[in-house]
Amino acid sequence: MNNIRALSYDDVLLRPQRSDIRSRSEIDISTDLERGVCLQLPILASPMDTISESPMANAMGKVGASCIIHRYNTIKEQVGEIDKVDSLRTVGAAIGVSGDYIERASALVDAGANFLCIDVAHGHHIMMKEALRELRLMFGGDYHIMAGNVATLEGINDLADWGANSVRCNIGGGSICSTRIQTGHGLPGLQTIIECAKTDRDVKIIADGGIKNSGDMVKAFAAGADAVMVGSLLAGTAETPGEIYMDAKGTRWKTYRGMASKEAQVEWRGKYSSFEGVAARVPHRGPVQTILEDLEKGIRSGFSYSGARNLKELQIKAQFVVQT
Repeated sequence: MNNIRALSYDDVLLRPQRSDIRSRSEIDISTDLERGVCLQLPILASPMDTISESPMANAMGKVGASCIIHRYNTIKEQVGEIDKVDSLRTVGAAIGVSGDYIERASALVDAGANFLCIDVAHGHHIMMKEALRELRLMFGGDYHIMAGNVATLEGINDLADWGANSVRCNIGGGSICSTRIQTGHGLPGLQTIIECAKTDRDVKIIADGGIKNSGDMVKAFAAGADAVMVGSLLAGTAETPGEIYMDAKGTRWKTYRGMASKEAQVEWRGKYSSFEGVAARVPHRGPVQTILEDLEKGIRSGFSYSGARNLKELQIKAQFVVQT
């Protein structure tokens, strides 16, 4: 057995450093994922049916972030959500690796999706290789394709070699993901980014899963991520799909669930196989803009504590310490 030490976000802190940044407005937190995908706020909303439809895409786009419209619907319904997004926003759309994914991808690109996200739980897989090669033949080299999820250097290298421009990095780290419980597999979120950042391929790293606050985001960026993807941080907001319901005490709630949960699988395909997610309820939290503004302030402060004016400077200057 290989006894490998692996770090989670809670295991480390960033050492504060001398800074000559007089105002946090001097800090540029934008990221260029290339091929037409540039974010002023480097946050992506996860392609989940309780998170990402057109209201979330418009709200994320308004502050320079982005959203990936989920695929747990018909092609017509997903295209309809793309059609409702302001054409000035940067919006992605999710597809799978089997069934109607080719037809779906074509329809979504025609509808104006700025990038596609091949959205599967275990991305380091032969079906991912086949899908990436097929899509690359369809759309050429200039269209941005995101893929995932992976947790290893070998995984990100292979997906890059197969045609991915960016890769979602993390397996099993989400708050409502039970992959690690059901299968025993995964790596802590920060360790995944540390490992994937060793790649020598021209590929962008999306830290996806286990990010609980802006501090975790700063740690992910410092470790090598180009952007972060979140679900739970946005759950329960006014822009998420689903009805608001009230309990006996008068508290308002919304549903938040993993897409590999029994409930989600049964609803979108009438059955479930292995379930690697759970469903939960979260308090209704009002407009997402307030949350995004707070996250942006926290990220800017985090850069300032390391004396970094942009993402590249942060990754050069950052010094991690392990805490007990």
